[in-house]
Amino acid sequence: MASPRTPDVFGPGQESVWDYPRPPRLEASRHRVRILVGDIVIADVRPSDGAAWRVLETSHPPTYYVARPAFDEAWLRPGQGRSWCEWKGQASYTDVVGPGGEVLVEQAAWSYADPTPGFEALTDALAFYPGKVHCEVGGELVRPQAGGFYGGWITDEVVGPFKGEPGTMGW
Repeated sequence: MASPRTPDVFGPGQESVWDYPRPPRLEASRHRVRILVGDIVIADVRPSDGAAWRVLETSHPPTYYVARPAFDEAWLRPGQGRSWCEWKGQASYTDVVGPGGEVLVEQAAWSYADPTPGFEALTDALAFYPGKVHCEVGGELVRPQAGGFYGGWITDEVVGPFKGEPGTMGW
């Protein structure tokens, strides 16, 4: 897939999303991943835990997934709706709930109960929308991918331009 614009210049320690493959690649996270709702840490995994992965796809910032056992299930409840990924299959949504069962964040995350071949490691792992909850990679606050539909995690480590901005639908 060719970029309609020139990829952003990147420096040492950075990577361009235009060098990511299509179809996407799955790899273990090299960084600590934390997910918080307010001041409540609902997941905190380090690379040595082997419980976090990132999916790399052309024009998208990485999407991070965290293994279900890394979460306290008391904070999670099945959410409404489903979506389809041409690479990973049928996704379902998860809400974050409070101590009384009230929904704190609707459709905060998604997961694949039966992902397609090549993505089996993601079975039931959760990917959170950084626009809905506080996400960190290597101690850095993640910025959400534009557009609301995609769940890419933008950090200083990656450069775009990123799909999701107005005018990028055809990328």
